Amino acid sequence: MPVQITIIGLGQIGASMGLALADHKDTILRVGHDKNLDVERAAFQKGAADKMEHNLPKAVRDAKVVVLCLPLSQMRETLEFIAPDLQEGTVVLDTTPIKAGVQKWAQEILPDGCYFVGLVPAINPEFLHDFHHAPSAPQPDLFSKGIFLVDAPRGTPEEAVILAMNFVRLLGAEALLADSLEADGLMSTTHLLPQLVAASLLNATIDQPGWLDARKMAGRAYATVTAGLADHDEIDSLRLSALHNQAGVVHALDVTIAALRGLRDDIENGDEDGVALRLESALKGRKRWLNERMSADWTKSTQTELPDLPSLTERLFGGLFLRKSRKK
Repeated sequence: MPVQITIIGLGQIGASMGLALADHKDTILRVGHDKNLDVERAAFQKGAADKMEHNLPKAVRDAKVVVLCLPLSQMRETLEFIAPDLQEGTVVLDTTPIKAGVQKWAQEILPDGCYFVGLVPAINPEFLHDFHHAPSAPQPDLFSKGIFLVDAPRGTPEEAVILAMNFVRLLGAEALLADSLEADGLMSTTHLLPQLVAASLLNATIDQPGWLDARKMAGRAYATVTAGLADHDEIDSLRLSALHNQAGVVHALDVTIAALRGLRDDIENGDEDGVALRLESALKGRKRWLNERMSADWTKSTQTELPDLPSLTERLFGGLFLRKSRKK
């Protein structure tokens, strides 16, 4: 009998997960839910789920795995809403970029016998500059050649962690264990900082002196940088993420401000060599990072070896759920 995986939130991340699992219909029943009926219908038409269940308690009642692909601002309320209907042994996964707050909520809200593991996805590098699809468009290979940080609270059973890591493998990605401090620190620099820098650029330019003329000339460079704020986290979630990870975000902002101050001082002092060195170093660094990201040929140290178990169902669910059945 197929094992039910319920995906809550059918934006690009959730619907792409559903599409990536489509090859495993013989062992997995994909159930989808989104609070927006139009989003549900669109995801179903694209094949992101075997069935949709708009009633949220019913959507999770028979699930062995529940994946929350939601903005941070909706996470606590959703955990509270689904908790009474989760069966014993259910593993709840989430994809929010900042984990410390969500992990705390999960420990407070989820019933005994249910387990929480946080996931932080890094998408297929082929989509980093994808301007042909809408930012929300699901893709079956969105996670291929990608990495997921897997962050389990202390005390989580090993079987639940292995289940989460094997779920990542089914999506075509590699799993990398990380604790919440490490994961949140990485995401402060690579996910939150670009959005906060974009917000700062917008606040420093729009409606400032000269903007009435400047707005006519703002082009690709301006649009590319400011898209960091418009095309990623909703504002409430970005605010919560920044405040929940205060130390990491403040440090990232301090380093950025120092870099800007150094560039500003070199320009004010007319230091041609200093300005050139900063710009050339930045461009070389970007090229090096992009080449590494596109090749996705990470060292063995970034991959966690998982035991090879005999079948997909056992690999995903056997250890955790067979152990529970033996207890009965």
